Amino acid sequence: MANYPEAFDHMLAAWNESDPKLVRSHLEKALSPSVRFVDPSIDVTGIDGFEANVHEVHQQLPGAVYSRSSGFDCQHGFYRYHWAIHQDGKLVMPGFDVVETDESGRVVTVIGFFGAIPEAPQS
Repeated sequence: MANYPEAFDHMLAAWNESDPKLVRSHLEKALSPSVRFVDPSIDVTGIDGFEANVHEVHQQLPGAVYSRSSGFDCQHGFYRYHWAIHQDGKLVMPGFDVVETDESGRVVTVIGFFGAIPEAPQS
């Protein structure tokens, strides 16, 4: 697996944190204060918005396990990788992220996509 910023482990730990009081401490280690998080369901800026989204998703998917399901590809401070959410041992959602980091390795932008990339239309 390619090297990647330690911030990614902290960000993943926030998604897997069972104690709501500890989510913020993981995010503060991972994210730039002005982080932007975008996926098909949300577009927020700042750690507060990111944290609120984590708590909301935890309420929607109690006990879910979040994991990276691929290695990392990196170029010019941008990373891409696949992830998966499992609940009760079943895959709930696969997806992938494109993440931008700053010079300190903190996450500046997360652009998430749900599911697999659609097939090309037949011509």
